[in-house]
Amino acid sequence: MTGYTMLRNGGVGNGGQPWMLRWSSRIRLTWLSFTLFIILVFFPLIAHYYLTTIDDADDAGKRIFGPRTGNELCEVKHVQDLCRIRESVSEELLQLEAKRQELNSEIAKLNLKIEACKKSIENAKQDLLQLKNVISQTEHSYKELMAQNQPKLSLPIRLLPEKDDSNFPLPKSNRNCRLHNCFDYSRCPLTSGFPVYVYNSDQYNFGSLLDPLIKQAFEATVRTNVYVTENANIACVYIILVGEIQEPITPKPTEIEQQLHSLPYWRSDGHNHLIINLSRKSETQNFLYNISTGRAMIAQSTFYDVQYRPGFDIVASPLVHAMSEPNFLKIPPQVPVKRKYLFSFQGEKVESLRSSLQEVRSFEEEIEGNAPADYDDRIITTLKAVQDSKLDFVLVEFTCKNQPKASLPTEWALCGEREDRLELLKLSTFALIITPGDTHLVISAGCVMRLFEALEVGAIPVILGEQVQLPYHDVIRWNEAALIIPKPRITEVHFLLRSISDNDLLAMRRQGRFLWETYFSTSESVFSTVLAIIRTRIQIPAVPIREEVAVEIPHRSGKAAGTDPNMADNGDLDLGPVETEPPYSSPKYLRNFTLTAMDIYRNWNSAPGPFHLFPHTPFDPVLPSEAKFLGSGTGFRPIGGGAGGSGKEFQAALGGNVPREQFTVVMLTYEREEVLMNSLERLNGLPYLNKVVVVWNSPKLPSEDLLWPDIGVPIVVVRTEKNSLNNRFLPWDEIETEAILSIDDDAHLRHDEIMFGFRVWREARDRIVGFPGRYHAWDIPHQSWLYNSNYSCELSMVLTGAAFFHKYYAYLYSYVMPQAIRDMVDDYINCEDIAMNFLVSHITRKPPIKVTSRWTFRCPGCPQALSHDDSHFHERHKCINFFVKVYGYMPLLYTQFRVDSVLFKTRLPHDKTKCFKFI
Repeated sequence: MTGYTMLRNGGVGNGGQPWMLRWSSRIRLTWLSFTLFIILVFFPLIAHYYLTTIDDADDAGKRIFGPRTGNELCEVKHVQDLCRIRESVSEELLQLEAKRQELNSEIAKLNLKIEACKKSIENAKQDLLQLKNVISQTEHSYKELMAQNQPKLSLPIRLLPEKDDSNFPLPKSNRNCRLHNCFDYSRCPLTSGFPVYVYNSDQYNFGSLLDPLIKQAFEATVRTNVYVTENANIACVYIILVGEIQEPITPKPTEIEQQLHSLPYWRSDGHNHLIINLSRKSETQNFLYNISTGRAMIAQSTFYDVQYRPGFDIVASPLVHAMSEPNFLKIPPQVPVKRKYLFSFQGEKVESLRSSLQEVRSFEEEIEGNAPADYDDRIITTLKAVQDSKLDFVLVEFTCKNQPKASLPTEWALCGEREDRLELLKLSTFALIITPGDTHLVISAGCVMRLFEALEVGAIPVILGEQVQLPYHDVIRWNEAALIIPKPRITEVHFLLRSISDNDLLAMRRQGRFLWETYFSTSESVFSTVLAIIRTRIQIPAVPIREEVAVEIPHRSGKAAGTDPNMADNGDLDLGPVETEPPYSSPKYLRNFTLTAMDIYRNWNSAPGPFHLFPHTPFDPVLPSEAKFLGSGTGFRPIGGGAGGSGKEFQAALGGNVPREQFTVVMLTYEREEVLMNSLERLNGLPYLNKVVVVWNSPKLPSEDLLWPDIGVPIVVVRTEKNSLNNRFLPWDEIETEAILSIDDDAHLRHDEIMFGFRVWREARDRIVGFPGRYHAWDIPHQSWLYNSNYSCELSMVLTGAAFFHKYYAYLYSYVMPQAIRDMVDDYINCEDIAMNFLVSHITRKPPIKVTSRWTFRCPGCPQALSHDDSHFHERHKCINFFVKVYGYMPLLYTQFRVDSVLFKTRLPHDKTKCFKFI
């Protein structure tokens, strides 16, 4: 208390010394705190400033805390230690970096080896799967052969006939000649190929008497016929042309007979000879009537019963269009079905039956069959009564306005000129053909000429007289194109004609048009028909039809083709073998010799409907794959076809009745290499693909440095003679499958879509099955047909830019379809797809089949094609109307039928069903 009091009171002396000590100690403590604060705060700031300004100072001498050089620092011992440590650490870091890079390089190499091993494993798996497939297919082939229990036989050795075959047995009379006793089969083995030798008429006297048009047309046809040979020693049949003789020359029968018997290969009786007497006019003479022709066959348009030998001689059609092709634009259309006149007839009978007979027979003799009754008077009376009744428009004239054509006794002579007769027939639904009253006259050139003209313009022939032998009657079903009515039924003719329905009328008219085009229209068809009849009678199969030899363009391949995920990403859907099934060609036509014994008549007349679906026309030999096209299957059903059940089994099997089958892609291209390469790469891994045929339609060859993709199947690049869209449908010999997928080079189709289309085509092999549908429509204001590409639930065409069809139609398109259609395709560079649809619908009378609901399949970004031209659709309008004129009617048929896949790509368990249905 004392000190405290003193301090408060300001005392001094000994009492104030402790206070001073305490005050001074407090000052020292404050100063020490302040000094520490300055050191702790400002020294780091100064150090920071020094460190941040080392590189900024230019003059080392001006630095307050300026750093020294490395050498100076290293002069200090501890700094030297730090430098050594830094250098050691840097060296170790460099070594570690080098080791790291080396390890990275080794890791990259190991990754490459891993990828290579994976690829080799995949390749080994595919090779193993391919071997398994080959073994499986071999087992199937073996089972098929065992099931057939019939080994394949090689052709027998061909035996050439002997030059001297005079020991051939003679018949009792030449009138009794038939093939079994007047034809030497030893000269015509089954494997001979039916060689035919044609005499040169100019080397004989009667050659100068021949009609020059007939002669030129015959010689031109002979030069192009596949059966004609110049080696007479191996010939099966020898042909000599003896008519038509020019008017008014009438050769003596003895002179003609002597010249025939002097032929170098006549061999005393003329066996295996064919004498052809073609008629270009209705008044052609039958000068062979009084000539001894021995065992030679005769082909002409006029026969008497004592002259005609059934099954041996041939009733030939007239050769009207000798040196010219028929003008299809002048042929009237087949519709409307009914025309102005129900029926028409113009003719004049120069001589009656009774005046032509040497003696008048009694009524009892006529009833007994010794001579027929003359119904011509009854026919005239009945037809005039029908005309006077005016129930229907009919035109009958029994007196010619001008001088009638020359005719045989009891034959109705033609009136007027050919053009006038055709104009009348164009207005007639039916054309009456009254056979000669003399029943001894089997057929006459006048009747055949009336038949020819009626078929040409679409007038249905009505033949009064069932005893007549029509041209090629033993191979043609005339009741499908004409009405053959006995003369006693003349009073019922009017009723019968009115009772026929429009559908039947149109069917008969179509069949008549087919017969006229196939067997009557040109010199080639007439000559080929005559040869085909003889060849069919002696049971020799036709030669295989000609295929287009593919001139392959060499190209380099080897670029591994990638797989577009949009094209082939099918998940767990098994579309079929991928790059594992070896190329398998469709079986060739194996029934050539079977047909000779079983289907001779069926070959000519077996088609359903009004047309022959598979006509063995004389200029259309047997197709190598026609047997399967006819629907012939096999009782044995291997895995390749018919073993599909549900789930995985359905996916793996194609189904159907054809055991194993692949298809060929035909791709038309023109100087679009990049687009083409992309399209080919998209085919990589496509199942059931046999090969790809690229039709190079440009005169400019592909680039030499162009590297073609390797897609696992052969790619054949075919060079064409000219730029033509018809090249798309040429039957190239490189196409070894029946199924053809015609596809444009810019078409985009997924693998599952292609396989689905292939499945559908196998269920309808006679139709076009494709993706883009189109239809035709009638333009009422302009009275013409239009081509329409708008989206619709109804269609009548499927574009062949992405469609399946049978190779059979490639033959028909290139060799049988009228040339005028192919010419228009070349002129417009358009409409080839429309032409193919017309052809198939014309043959089958069925519409095409559209699959999937896609309406467009063009690739994005591809160069523009021909279809983008403004004139494209106008040209297609013109094409449709032109094709209708050529065919005579509109063959396209509408359909709302479409095949869509149901659960086809849906991921379902394998024990569930995946299928497609028809809607």
